[in-house]
Amino acid sequence: MKKAFILLGLAHISVTAFGADFTLNELSKQAGTTKPVTSIVQNAIDKCAKSGGGTVTIPSGEYVTGALALKDGVELHLSGGTVLKGSTNHPEDYSAGRGVITGKNVKGCSVTGCGVIDGQGWHENFQRYGNNQGNRPHAIFFEDCTDVTVKDVYVRNAAWWSFRLFRCDGVTIDNVKVYSHSIVNNDGIDVDARNVTISNCRIDSDDDGICLKSDDPNFMPENITITNCIIGSNCNPIKLGTSSYCGFRDIVVSNCVIHRPAESNVWDWSKEYPGVNKGELTGLAGIAIESVDGGAIENVHFSNISMTGIITPIFICLNGRHGVGSIRNVTVEGVTAKALGQIPSLISGVPGGIIDGVTLRDIWVEHRGGAGQEIADAKLKENLNGYPENRMYGNTNPANGLYVRHAKNVVIDNYRISLLNEDARPAVMMEDVENAEIGNITTTDPNHDKPLLRLVDCRDFFIRNSGFIQKLTNPVKTEGSTSGIICEFNN
Repeated sequence: MKKAFILLGLAHISVTAFGADFTLNELSKQAGTTKPVTSIVQNAIDKCAKSGGGTVTIPSGEYVTGALALKDGVELHLSGGTVLKGSTNHPEDYSAGRGVITGKNVKGCSVTGCGVIDGQGWHENFQRYGNNQGNRPHAIFFEDCTDVTVKDVYVRNAAWWSFRLFRCDGVTIDNVKVYSHSIVNNDGIDVDARNVTISNCRIDSDDDGICLKSDDPNFMPENITITNCIIGSNCNPIKLGTSSYCGFRDIVVSNCVIHRPAESNVWDWSKEYPGVNKGELTGLAGIAIESVDGGAIENVHFSNISMTGIITPIFICLNGRHGVGSIRNVTVEGVTAKALGQIPSLISGVPGGIIDGVTLRDIWVEHRGGAGQEIADAKLKENLNGYPENRMYGNTNPANGLYVRHAKNVVIDNYRISLLNEDARPAVMMEDVENAEIGNITTTDPNHDKPLLRLVDCRDFFIRNSGFIQKLTNPVKTEGSTSGIICEFNN
């Protein structure tokens, strides 16, 4: 029985309209079975596209499907109560693309509705693959597409990254929920695209939460807005990188909440991070910005971010894994964070590869502290081409609130550090930093015999109005070739 009608010139087609002898009743008989309905749904998508575009609606029920390829002008609508379960017959059932729902070179496509896309990543056919292995399917994968919308759907148990955009232009992602803890590499939303808006999403993932990637050295992901999202991750809740061949430009992230992941089936970070208790769920860096493949990162603005259940609130890294790129004009403001471990916020370029223009303003961080003098005296090692992660330089660092090196044009304004335990490290340490303005650094550390600010081989600093500075025996400690330091404390 054909169910099709014309609405404003576009076809609105029930998926049961097509396929040999498949009525709604007969399709429903397959709900809950392992027999794929791929050909039925794909036939509806294809005929809808040929008719000029429109909506293909999948009725309530559980269905197994291989890769479904969207076409120009087609909206795939998942009704409430619909569950699309990705086939575990891999790779045979994914010849149409690397995802349960895919699109390649498609214009004006969308996925909507309150239904579920379940990648069944827990299945043994996927679990046999290790980290970054197996070419497993994503739940949603769009490549070289324009004018894409994904709204209201629930993505869970992906067999790889949950939601992947590659070289797309013009994407809206709104009110999408992602829950993925079934297998290694369970990222939430991975964005290698331009002109993108991500809003009102809830993500809880084993790997990175919202992750910007740059895999094509000739394609710049740019003009990306992320706002009003709630994110839990066992790795990095909001990340630019690791892949950074071209870079990222004009990125705004605002009004987001970061929290502990709900579970962890892959990582036990207590084995690698001092200050993380056994069984304690945590992410790594709440905000991670990484240029390690020769790309340029510039004009990035984070604001109004609340974090719990992370180790390092802010991590900015430049190295030369595949060529030294650049990081410039980064602002992070309005951040509150309660952190674990002993790696506070960390900004590190490489010798001769300088991070240029970082502003940290209105930041409040709570750290556990507890580091002894040995950690305070240790020199943070260089790692010029390693995998970028907050622990790439070691699982501690010699500051209890903020460490910065190989940078210039740095502004720190109203940076407040609260320590839960006595700590031998200075609040802030800077090494090989040029032209910095530092104001209103405060700490709850009661140890007045150690410096608030330690400068090593730094040049041209203006330091002003730092709280409790009048109580400190040696508020600023300078070492090496440090020169050009102007301090203005209490007039």
